[in-house]
Amino acid sequence: MNIEALLKLSLIDPLEAQVLLAHALKCTRVQLVIRSKDELKPQQVTEVSALFMRRMQGEPIAYLTGEREFHGLRFEITPDVLIPRHETELLVELGSEKLPKGGAVLDLGTGSGAIAVSLAHARRDARVTATDISQGALALARRNAAAHAVAPQFVQSDWLEQVEGRFDLIVSNPPYIAASDPHLMQGDLRFEPRSALTDEANGMMHIGTIIDGAARHLNPGGWLLLEHGYDQAAAVRALLQKSGWQQVQSWKDLSGIERVSGALLDGNHPGKPL
Repeated sequence: MNIEALLKLSLIDPLEAQVLLAHALKCTRVQLVIRSKDELKPQQVTEVSALFMRRMQGEPIAYLTGEREFHGLRFEITPDVLIPRHETELLVELGSEKLPKGGAVLDLGTGSGAIAVSLAHARRDARVTATDISQGALALARRNAAAHAVAPQFVQSDWLEQVEGRFDLIVSNPPYIAASDPHLMQGDLRFEPRSALTDEANGMMHIGTIIDGAARHLNPGGWLLLEHGYDQAAAVRALLQKSGWQQVQSWKDLSGIERVSGALLDGNHPGKPL
């Protein structure tokens, strides 16, 4: 069987079939077109057919290929971590904008390291620290940092518990899906680590924990930026306002959804920075 015939037999999205076949054959999609009449070995047909079947069963492309593009960079991805979404690039862009020259930034719950590595790559002047409670996630984040020649400091911590010092910016994309949300049992989410998706409560628990603790680790004038669900912006702003943060606001992603909310810490904040 040749490449063209195998692609025609695929029952999944044609683009996804090309991505999986190119991954299996270690070539580009352009090379697939050039080599479309090349005969495949029986073992290759078996391997690719297995990938197609796994995709038909809903397994995410990123887990099948072991990689995902984010903010113009290629990241290694494993089932230990959440798959980076393009809407999270807004958090990186805002963080890069708010971080002063030579400033220090803390990424809470780094997962694959996508946010921390992207910030370190975009802002070579910055001092980047990233935390995660998962040793597997931290190991992956370190590999991704090395692959892009950046060197954030990685700390194993349950949110801010093991964090020391102060920063000019704190960013986070915490688990914000409510435990009762039916989307947890649909699509790619079925295969992603549940602990990276939901707080097993109403989706606001981890966000509240970060808001409560962030002031003790921010320099006055520093920003806290949080990604959240499509319908949580007003609730996040209310928490920030209640906790005494200033310049509370939300930013929309490319789909027009309020995806990130944040605020500035002033010297009069009741949290009293360290």
